[in-house]
Amino acid sequence: MMLDTFGVREDNWRDALDSVPHFAISETPRYVGRAVAALAADPDVARWNGQSLDSGSLARTYGFTDLDGSRPDAWRYLVEVQDAGKPADVTGYR
Repeated sequence: MMLDTFGVREDNWRDALDSVPHFAISETPRYVGRAVAALAADPDVARWNGQSLDSGSLARTYGFTDLDGSRPDAWRYLVEVQDAGKPADVTGYR
């Protein structure tokens, strides 16, 4: 749905950066899928009970990456860069 909103596809998602520069921190659907798969395979998944989780934190814990080999940390980026009114720069967040 996000890709459709910005009129892009998985293979050309960076085209949306001209109109929405902070979209640079976006994650592919597979990144989120890898987070779900990691949780499903974790025999100790109950340790996460009652917590709100994000794919960036889970990627650090389980060691998976997005399709480009990066580990987008979108929530930290949104707070520290976008919400702080800074220009789009994913350095240190991917």
